[in-house]
Amino acid sequence: MRRNSKLVLGGAAAAVLTAVSMGAGPVLAQNGKATDKSVTLTAALAELNGSGASGTATAVVKNQKIEHIEVHAAGLTPDAPHAQHIHYGNEALNECPTLALDSNGDGRLTTVEGVPAYGPVVVSLNTTGDTTPASFLDVARFPVSQGGVFNYSRDNIEFTDVAGTGYPGAGGLGTAKQIADSIRAGEGVLVIHGLDYDGDGTYSFSDPEGGSELTPGLPAEATDPAVCGVLR
Repeated sequence: MRRNSKLVLGGAAAAVLTAVSMGAGPVLAQNGKATDKSVTLTAALAELNGSGASGTATAVVKNQKIEHIEVHAAGLTPDAPHAQHIHYGNEALNECPTLALDSNGDGRLTTVEGVPAYGPVVVSLNTTGDTTPASFLDVARFPVSQGGVFNYSRDNIEFTDVAGTGYPGAGGLGTAKQIADSIRAGEGVLVIHGLDYDGDGTYSFSDPEGGSELTPGLPAEATDPAVCGVLR
């Protein structure tokens, strides 16, 4: 990795989560999960962009906090940092993207092309410090795969208000509660980024991918999505 960079990615596109009150009992989301107690969510992580990687994730969410999360992945670019996030958008499909979203027809999905499916970043799953979208590309604080494998865990990650999540009002601001309720209801998408298209053993600016559309300081190999799964 050549340098560190920070970026907040906003914007999303298409589907609204609604919750209904069931009498005097707990509030239930569309999939029936109670939103006022601890919920355990799991995801099977599948490859994107032909990365060959896969994995699993488990998150325990209560109120507006991720009490515990684990991500286990293999087949990643070896000995390289891998940015990973929970994505969510009130107007997103809240699912993993397919090549149907490859807008320029180059046969690969960039992070931005995937946003209509998984929405913007709402949590940065780094190893230390700030976990908000402000740390979206603070590469030095994301896990490094050892021989293509990493086993990540972290406790007590607070949800925060996030602009650009597609809610009505100024800037599409979603509150921490709105976002947490939606993640608990099975709308969160976990994405791991970073793959070595040309097999040279590092993230490089080589053609045809070149630089990332997110920031000129990073190659596309460092930011393109490699693995994805929905937390349900």
